[in-house]
Amino acid sequence: MNQTSTVRRALGGRAARSLTPAVLAAVIVAGTAACDSSDTSSQGTARSTRTVSAAPSASPKATESGRTQQDFAASVSAETERNRQKAVTTLKGVKGKGNAVKDVSVKGLPVEPAEQFRSALVRVTNHTDKAAFYAVRVEFTDSSGKVLDSVVLGFADVGSGRTVSQHANSRKAAGVKTFPRITQAERG
Repeated sequence: MNQTSTVRRALGGRAARSLTPAVLAAVIVAGTAACDSSDTSSQGTARSTRTVSAAPSASPKATESGRTQQDFAASVSAETERNRQKAVTTLKGVKGKGNAVKDVSVKGLPVEPAEQFRSALVRVTNHTDKAAFYAVRVEFTDSSGKVLDSVVLGFADVGSGRTVSQHANSRKAAGVKTFPRITQAERG
């Protein structure tokens, strides 16, 4: 018989079913601690004490921020633009495809014919042992291979072993079936 069944029997079926998982876990841990005190002093009496407390019943109240949703969106947009500008600058000095093409993948996303842009999901995985900035250029091509648009993305502080993603969006390729591809990727 497992500990949960024992606790439910001891508390009575209805009372045990009304316990939240956190409280039930605390009761099990407390019961296990009481039954498993094997620490003894040289005189042979139990000396260990374990205290288990339940989770707080209410969350602290959130404090009001002076920022509006528009302020937040503007700051995110400004940060995205700073990262994009840094990526553009980084890619200017790169010859060829760059040192991080193997760390980047792209997948075209389906869109409705009436939408005003084409979109691709770009994923970057940092295979190094420290955080890095990634600059990525995505081209949107048509079925003949003609480049319709080129979009640059910046990925700031990608942690070691982490995978992050961003959408590359093109208004110039709207209304045309496109094929996104990574043409440059540089880890800085």
